[in-house]
Amino acid sequence: MSEQRKTWHAAHKAGLSRGQRAADIMRNGMGSWPFVGSFIGFMIVWALLNSAVLAAHAWDPYPYILLNLFLSMLAGLQGAILLIAAKRQDAIAAAMAQHDYDTDLQSKAEIDRLTTINNQQLEILRELRQLAGARDGARDGARDGARDPAPDGNDRTDGDAPG
Repeated sequence: MSEQRKTWHAAHKAGLSRGQRAADIMRNGMGSWPFVGSFIGFMIVWALLNSAVLAAHAWDPYPYILLNLFLSMLAGLQGAILLIAAKRQDAIAAAMAQHDYDTDLQSKAEIDRLTTINNQQLEILRELRQLAGARDGARDGARDGARDPAPDGNDRTDGDAPG
């Protein structure tokens, strides 16, 4: 079994554009604890370098106007990237919901077909029971008629001779 069946999700991912894949990668990266930790670490290093180490020759002295500019640009880009990713997630959710709906319709049709077959089988069983009951009733009636007492008061079967 070297060839695996492709799922809907795998086929969908294969059809993504480069920009859509990039948005997904960035969304997954920015929405993680490693990103948060590294971002905080970067801001601490920036502040330490510009305040303590390079105090006389700092490229962005306190109040860190350049850092604020970068943070503002990052926030703007993050908002756009997150909106792109959210829009894609909505499209994926809608496609999956449609797939679920189609599957539900197919399942309902199959269940209806099986229910119809089951009802037919039950009807056949009822008819067979009625036929078996009628046959048993006729056989019991024939046996009962054969054992009726004779008019002379002797209890005999049809095969018994009087006497």
